[in-house]
Amino acid sequence: AGGTDLLCLGEMGIGNTTIASAICCALYGGAIEDWVGHGTGIDAAGLARKADVIRRALATHAQHLTDPLEILRHVGGREVAAMVGAIIAARSQRIPVLLDGFVVCAAAAIVQGLNPAGLDHCVAAHRSAEAPHGRLLEKLGKMPLLDLGMRLGEGSGAALAIPIVATAAAIHGGMATFAQAGVTRAEKAD
Repeated sequence: AGGTDLLCLGEMGIGNTTIASAICCALYGGAIEDWVGHGTGIDAAGLARKADVIRRALATHAQHLTDPLEILRHVGGREVAAMVGAIIAARSQRIPVLLDGFVVCAAAAIVQGLNPAGLDHCVAAHRSAEAPHGRLLEKLGKMPLLDLGMRLGEGSGAALAIPIVATAAAIHGGMATFAQAGVTRAEKAD
């Protein structure tokens, strides 16, 4: 990633929130319904089918869901595996990462499961409208930069957060210290 100073991860696809929900259920437990959202706008019947698919997948692979990589292998997808690799590679190259949405954060959860400090270089770009995303951000210990009720994915929240990160970096790198600015300590009034 020569010359890269920020990595924005996003995803696009149909059915990938089902994968993210399955990963979260396997990693954190709890009721499947707490980890399932409406994705691209499915109705109540679709939501019930989604929960049932996850329930069956977790039951089928229960004996293999013993560690984060096995969870990824058995209920994750290749796109999630690629994002796990990208997050780890960025860390090794000291590149900050903006995490966009529920599916990307599910990949980040795998990384955190492997190394509790493995997301120190990551920032949650936004909290999506997908209900389990907020719960997952809490598990990851990440506060999102934006909360706009977005549902699009595809890196759109990360793209919107870039100016915030760029501004923060410019302020941090360019702001004078008190000594440089000639600020003196105020005297206390009696």
